[in-house]
Amino acid sequence: MEKIVFTPEGEEPVQFYILEQTRLGGVDYILVTDSEEGDGEAFILRDMSALEDTEALYEIVTEDKELNAVAAVFEDMLEDVELS
Repeated sequence: MEKIVFTPEGEEPVQFYILEQTRLGGVDYILVTDSEEGDGEAFILRDMSALEDTEALYEIVTEDKELNAVAAVFEDMLEDVELS
């Protein structure tokens, strides 16, 4: 499983494991978890970086309508995963 490290401004780096990625409505999303195995906390992140950016900039999706739409896509992609 691919690992990604996030470095929030002014905070310690946090590592997540990428479960899946998709593009919806021209926006890239990744589904990440904090645990490599077993049940962990999952987050859907939206890619906010511009084409010219050298590093990716992600933001946690919190708006319910967007979150539900993207979660449904990831659930279809990962048949054995239920996001709630």
